[in-house]
Amino acid sequence: MKKQIKRYAFLLLIVYGTNYGQTKKYLDPTKPIEERISLLMKEMTLEEKVGQMNQYNGSWDVTGPKPESGSNEEKYNNLKKGWVGSMLTVRGVKEVRAVQKIAVEETRLGIPLLFGFDVIHGYKTLSPIPLAEAASWDLEAIKNSASVAALEASASGLNWTFAPNVDISNDARWGRVMEGAGEDPYLGSKIAKARVKGFQGERFDHTKIIACAKHFAGYGLVEAGRDYNSVDMSNSKLYNTVLPPFKAASDAGIRTFMNSFNTLNGIPATGNVFLQRDILKGEWGFKGFVVSDWASIAEMITHGYAADGADAAKKAALAGSDMDMESNIYVTELAKLVKKGSVKESVIDDAVRRILRVKFELGLFDDPYKYCDEAREKSNIGSKANNDDVLDMAKKSIVLLKNDKNILPLKKSGAKIALIGALANDKNSPLGSWRIAADDNTAVSVLEGMQQYKNSALVYEKGTDVATNKQSFLDEVKVNTTDFSGFEAAKKAAKEAEIVVMVLGEIGFQSGEARSRTELGLPGNQQQLLEEIYKVNPNIVLVLNNGRPLSIPWAAEHIPAIVEAWQLGTQSGNAIAQVLYGDYNPSGKLPMSFPRKVGQCPIYYNLYNTGRPTDKDNNVFWSHYSDVEKTPLYPFGYGLSYTSFDYKNLKISKASFQKGEKIEVSVDVTNTGNFDGKEIVQLYINDPVASIARPVKELKGFELVELKKGETKTVQFTLTNNELGFYDNNGKFLVESGQFDIMVGWNSNNGLNSKFELK
Repeated sequence: MKKQIKRYAFLLLIVYGTNYGQTKKYLDPTKPIEERISLLMKEMTLEEKVGQMNQYNGSWDVTGPKPESGSNEEKYNNLKKGWVGSMLTVRGVKEVRAVQKIAVEETRLGIPLLFGFDVIHGYKTLSPIPLAEAASWDLEAIKNSASVAALEASASGLNWTFAPNVDISNDARWGRVMEGAGEDPYLGSKIAKARVKGFQGERFDHTKIIACAKHFAGYGLVEAGRDYNSVDMSNSKLYNTVLPPFKAASDAGIRTFMNSFNTLNGIPATGNVFLQRDILKGEWGFKGFVVSDWASIAEMITHGYAADGADAAKKAALAGSDMDMESNIYVTELAKLVKKGSVKESVIDDAVRRILRVKFELGLFDDPYKYCDEAREKSNIGSKANNDDVLDMAKKSIVLLKNDKNILPLKKSGAKIALIGALANDKNSPLGSWRIAADDNTAVSVLEGMQQYKNSALVYEKGTDVATNKQSFLDEVKVNTTDFSGFEAAKKAAKEAEIVVMVLGEIGFQSGEARSRTELGLPGNQQQLLEEIYKVNPNIVLVLNNGRPLSIPWAAEHIPAIVEAWQLGTQSGNAIAQVLYGDYNPSGKLPMSFPRKVGQCPIYYNLYNTGRPTDKDNNVFWSHYSDVEKTPLYPFGYGLSYTSFDYKNLKISKASFQKGEKIEVSVDVTNTGNFDGKEIVQLYINDPVASIARPVKELKGFELVELKKGETKTVQFTLTNNELGFYDNNGKFLVESGQFDIMVGWNSNNGLNSKFELK
């Protein structure tokens, strides 16, 4: 009761404060939000407005003494003046409350702060990396995963995540493929919506946080797969491949966008009027705000697009970049630019309205400490329920790539198993590279997961280290290529075993931001270890831990069973063990194609035919490689099960349709194997003759169906203009008449075919 009285008294003090003898009418919760924004902005000085566009990194002990010198002192002083709109990396209820208290109780207007953090695939309790989650094709599970992340982040005082990453990427050299949903814009759009809904919910109660679609736009297609590199593409590629997931996020009600580090056709995204003003805020009517990526406003100078800080501030603001993340350029330059007449104050007002709107929608003006509940922080973070949810997500993310002679699932008793590989006993790598809030070595290892099955004889040997240095977020990984000292012990264990389980791949910091690679094989001497073990015992189950598609042609040819287990988060080892021993039947499908060789990259299923797609003249002059097949090793949508499925009776409701008429497609799917299982039924279309050449195949529907052994279900799809159309080079959506080819199947390469006419 005393706490409630104190809180009520505090709110009264805010509402009826003594600033110039006036009440703060913008704090009246009965007024509409837009009116409250207008009332507040009338009270704001130009410098206070610009301050809302300023985001700082909390790089000092915010609960400690006032900084006495340097940039931290400047940040602290600006915070006290109300010249800060948001903080990032400040987390934990104690820390958040301390900083929010300064903003709300010690500044003239008491405008609360937003607190942002990279909650990419979980906060403390980690789900699989987003690329792995995408392999589940399970939209409800993905939505729930984001909801769990929001629950823990909000309990720690945060109200904003810099996720989801909705970049479409088809180049596994780029380390940040681990953050996205893969190569396909249709699947990527569905997942973008699911993640936005999971983070934000239907309304912003204290368990939900603001989501942020990034990186706007084109970042996933950087040249050579090299991070921070340039992007150059056609309008057709932009409108049909890159933008659809961003549009889906906008339509789902996302409140923030983040622009990207790259240039797009010569113009940095941060200063790109076409992207931010014309498309996002113009054509799409986006009402939230755009935040820069880390110091990307300042980096426009390095790009050669801006002359200095003032020029960068002007170009970014005019382009529609509303908040400056850590450049310190807006707060230094923008007010001066307005006073000189170089930037209209209306540009500032538009950005500030957008930022304040989000704060009002969150309810921060009515309860600035709504995310500061110590009891909730203690009870929600790392709870059993959260661990159960991320375990479920991890199992659904695993993809079975190969299972010759049904070597899997493993026998639960009577089998002598050798477990080999440093990653098998690694409790850190499964957490991935974006795990800033998680504690080191808190993942369940594969060894720990398999040890739960006590009836099997299990022997572990490391074999070889993947890296030679201690791993951290800021350091390059130094790969082990010279130490073979563990090979003999591993070979001895393998020789004496019935089955060998080898856990190989990348450590957690070999994928992610700034982790581009020119080789996509097993790092270090792991490939040599694999081949040596194969010589003494070929009955190998290869479990891959990685954050990107790998090139594993030797393993695909020789190893009888391959499991793509990604970096699965906190419950990684339990999920992998339950799949290996058959307590969970894998159902995942690849969201990115696996190349045979790195030289094929970028590689993707929805390519164009070219004028010479095949060897029709029996000579060398056709589109191919002379040293390897041009097809992927494992294509988009590929994934096996411990059971088998048969597809029959593909039907289209009729042969000819009018534009706008719904097209009904059905197929019968039967579980013909010995296990109950789930199948992801995929529908692809091709528009063979169009005003702009279309890809040979495009995903336009999928359904996850559960089937008991022997059971048959009819799976239904509905196609509309949304699925049949495409964008021209001016961004106009077209639906053209003519024949459409259709395929319904179990991956992007295999299925049943039919066609229909659109009039």
